[in-house]
Amino acid sequence: MPKVALYNINGEQIDDIELDDNVFGVEVNRHVLYEVVKNQLANKRQGTQSVKTRAEVRGGGRKPWRQKGTGRARQGSIRAPHFVGGGVSFAPKPRDYSYSVPKKVRRLAMKSALSSKVIDNEMFVIDALNIDAPKTKEITNMLKSLNSSKKALIVMDRKDENIIKSARNIKGVQTALVNTINVYDILKYDAFIITKDAVKKVEEVYA
Repeated sequence: MPKVALYNINGEQIDDIELDDNVFGVEVNRHVLYEVVKNQLANKRQGTQSVKTRAEVRGGGRKPWRQKGTGRARQGSIRAPHFVGGGVSFAPKPRDYSYSVPKKVRRLAMKSALSSKVIDNEMFVIDALNIDAPKTKEITNMLKSLNSSKKALIVMDRKDENIIKSARNIKGVQTALVNTINVYDILKYDAFIITKDAVKKVEEVYA
């Protein structure tokens, strides 16, 4: 079983915690990670881009000059793609970019993402995140103690407005609930900070 340090909110190591092999100790499958991240990004696309084709551009109803005898190339409309003000060839139109990925692939990708954080020593388990009032300094000090000055994802087992408000003003820091985390966010942030109770919930779902 993989074992990581258990910290308090001050960033001090107080114990070690053993993680479930079936969730945090699997072999990282990079291809599956790629497929799921690509799927998530595709599903986020709005697909609202729209450009006019030559059939939709205003004007160009009359043939600009006669077919023969001018010495110039034959033209049927001044709204052809090669004219200024003409339509666009193969113009992008609104479309749905979303598609689905098999559930087994999504589960394997999540396990691979979590395991990669353990392997790279980028996972930090906090015993409990309790703050009486919103204080950005509390989260800043915790991140400094964990040597996590770069982008960090803080995962909680339940919604805590004090933690959310304390972290939202720190650049590169994002909070999330254990039931909303996804592969893209786990890989996007350098540090994966998660509470002890949230770890248990993750293991219940993916073990």
